[in-house]
Amino acid sequence: MQAETIPHPRKRPSRLLVALLLAAPLICPLSLKAADTRPLSPDDVAWLRRVSFGLDSATIERYREIGRTRFLDEELAGGDDPLPPAVAPLINSYEVYNTAPAQLVAQYRDEQQKVKKTDDSDTSAKDMAKKDFQMYRRDLYKQSMEVELLRAIYGKNQLKEQMVWFWLNHFSVYAPKGGVGLFTTDYEENVVRPRALGKFKDLVMATLESPAMELYLDNAKNIRGKTNENYARELMELHTLGVNSGYTQQDVQQLSLILTGSGVVAQRGPNVIDGIDDSFLRQRPGVVRDGLFIFLPGRHDFSNKEFLGQTIHGSGFDEVQQAVDLIVRQPACATFVSKQIAQYFVADDPPPALVNEMAQTFQRTDGDIAAVLRTMFMSKYITQSYGKKFKDPTQFLVSAMRISYDGKPISNADPLVNWLNQMSELPYGHITPDGWALDSASWSSSGQMAKRFDVARAIGSGRNRLFAGSDGQVTQANPPMLNSTLFQETLQPTLSASTRDALAKAASQVEWNTFLLSSPDFNYR
Repeated sequence: MQAETIPHPRKRPSRLLVALLLAAPLICPLSLKAADTRPLSPDDVAWLRRVSFGLDSATIERYREIGRTRFLDEELAGGDDPLPPAVAPLINSYEVYNTAPAQLVAQYRDEQQKVKKTDDSDTSAKDMAKKDFQMYRRDLYKQSMEVELLRAIYGKNQLKEQMVWFWLNHFSVYAPKGGVGLFTTDYEENVVRPRALGKFKDLVMATLESPAMELYLDNAKNIRGKTNENYARELMELHTLGVNSGYTQQDVQQLSLILTGSGVVAQRGPNVIDGIDDSFLRQRPGVVRDGLFIFLPGRHDFSNKEFLGQTIHGSGFDEVQQAVDLIVRQPACATFVSKQIAQYFVADDPPPALVNEMAQTFQRTDGDIAAVLRTMFMSKYITQSYGKKFKDPTQFLVSAMRISYDGKPISNADPLVNWLNQMSELPYGHITPDGWALDSASWSSSGQMAKRFDVARAIGSGRNRLFAGSDGQVTQANPPMLNSTLFQETLQPTLSASTRDALAKAASQVEWNTFLLSSPDFNYR
């Protein structure tokens, strides 16, 4: 499904600018002197560009106030994550955010019924009903994407926001498949977000029980006598152990048997599930129910299983918990997850010594994600590769918004989705379960850079409908002032000679903004 793109001028970049965009960055660290009594060093700036999606004044101020160690302590503390006040009214207005998943399911079925009840002989009416239903689905999907992007841009705990995005991509689901899109905001808000900095095992179990994952990877169809191996395979290959980690096809088959009986049940009323009284269902031995997740013993294979060299006796849902515990305790899991995190934050090919340190922390702390991140962010490696890790489209968009508007709330998030659609990295939009690529090469082609230039110009021009009111009228059209104190104290001292030359030739504020946001210096973390 493609989001509708808001048209804007499509002036192409000059040859000089394309060359600039594709050039390797020439980082020239200089001493940074700010008006504050605690100036940031180039290493400080490099570290903050990794720990956050992108720099803004509030982040810099807090870092100066408490220093690196305490700043990291605050980021890793997690805890409650209230909506950013700047955009809380906008997020609260979304149906996908303020409606319970069971109610969304009921509404979705009502919309489906409208199509089914339309007279088939009336072709025009039937086509219109189908079109209305597709628009309804697209709108729900768009709302889910906007919730996640607004959180990423305005969230106070930027390390947590990055980990929410990372885990949504790691445990990827595809919203356009069937009813998966009904559950993506719930997946982000109630499954991933509360566990983004917690224990990895808890995160695996929560994604396993999520309706979004159950439906996407077909485990809801995995029942005794008619097993489906999709989720079992991806759970080990993509979520926990990685390929070539020692598990066998027999392990996949045995895990699929362990997972039989887990699924999704649609709730039609407060106490009725598909015509079955909920209280009666809960009284049945072995039934496990949490929200719309359900484990039904009648659909489970109770045979004993040989999994990863261990015997798991047929016992119902406890088998699932035993299997997940066994998986996450494998050394291969610690290494695989640690390397994925290091690839996202540090380098496409992270130093083996760093990955080993992170994996050791993972095993020592029973998969404590915050502890693994602390090991990484307090290591010498986190900034040594500064300038070598190219931003993916989400990192680029969020960081561009943060430096351009510096906490100023927008009133219309539609352009955010349109821009990510142009750059081909929509949230919940990767059709296969491997998620969007983490390597630089996937996002640095000339075609990708031309699209990124267009987005940079749209953001830097101010003519982008981010501040459009409910009546569609744009209340702000002036370009943001990117050559601000924030820029002067952070990015300016590390600019390459080629970027400085390009900025010096800018004929207007819009052009200056565009050159900066599309420069290698900004596009590398």
